[in-house]
Formats: sequence, structure tokens, C-alpha cells
Amino acid sequence: MVNRVSIVATAIVFSALFGGHEVRAQSAFTLSSPSFQDGERLATKNAGNNKSNPNCVGENVSPAFSWSNPPEGTKSFVLLMFDPEGRPPNGVSHFVAYGIPASVSGFGEGELSKPSDKYVGGQSTMKLSNYFGPCTPPGAPHHYIFTLIATDLEPAALKAGLTREEVIEALEGHAKLATGMVGKFSHP
Repeated sequence: MVNRVSIVATAIVFSALFGGHEVRAQSAFTLSSPSFQDGERLATKNAGNNKSNPNCVGENVSPAFSWSNPPEGTKSFVLLMFDPEGRPPNGVSHFVAYGIPASVSGFGEGELSKPSDKYVGGQSTMKLSNYFGPCTPPGAPHHYIFTLIATDLEPAALKAGLTREEVIEALEGHAKLATGMVGKFSHP
């Protein structure tokens, strides 16, 4: 059975940590993708491509993303990809990017699959600084949570190589608002 409790718990934690501390009259801060719809399956090309792992059946092409209506005073963004069902009980952090300048409003397909000057690469569970797609074992689909966080930190404020947990800790008092999407993937 899908572990919806983990997904809801993660959403509640992000909401509590990064929820709207301000009242805004503008439109909602949103994250979207032309590559997949929220709650739908990621394309096989978005899956990881580690040929030594039979569960990695894709091309490791990162989905495209765009966002709109960041809160006033945003100086940078953080983008995280997390699989709560992977490697229980800790889950798998697939991608950690931060220091994304406020002038950036998205990434093209495949753009996050390699280092870029548009973001500071953190460190995933696989010790990578760029996107690494799902390598879901056979069975129930896993849920891949993409979370975009608007911050009041300058893009160069955090050093490269931070883990998801270290970034979340560093955002304490600096996160303005968060938005997200969920993509599902199962072994074809």
C-alpha cells in the first residue's frame, strides 16, 4: 500500500517550517512541470540510469519545472527531490539544489541533470550534486516529492555540498514560503 502517511507528514513538516508567515494578496506561489502533472507518473526517461542497478531503467533526464508568484522579498530558491518510501526508514534524497537566484523562474528538461551556474549543488543520498532520477524496485510506485522553497538568503549564502537535512536546518528563519509537486514512478 502506498505510504500516504509519509507524504502527508512531509507536507505538514514543510508547511509548519516554511508556511506562510505573511498575508499576501497576490496569486499563490506555484510549482509546475510540462513533463508531468502533479500526482501523475514520471516518464521513464526521468528515471535514473545507473547501469549497475537493474532498477535504474531510464535516461536520467530531469523534468522541466517552472514557478510563479514567489513571495515578496525572495532572494533565492531551494529545490529538493525526496522519496519517502525509498530505503526505509530514512527515505532517499535524490536532488538538493539551492542558491537559485530569484531571477530564475524554472529549468528546462535535462537542465538539472548536470551541474549549472543557475544553482548550487547540494549532496543527495547518492553523494551527487545534480539530479538523479528514480531507481524504484518492482512493486508499488514510490512518490517523489519536489519541493520549491522561497528564501530571503542571497544565492551565495550557503556553501556547496550540503545535504537535504543541512539545507533545511540552514533555512530556519529564512524560508518565506514553499510549494511542491509529487511525481510517481514504478518499475515498468
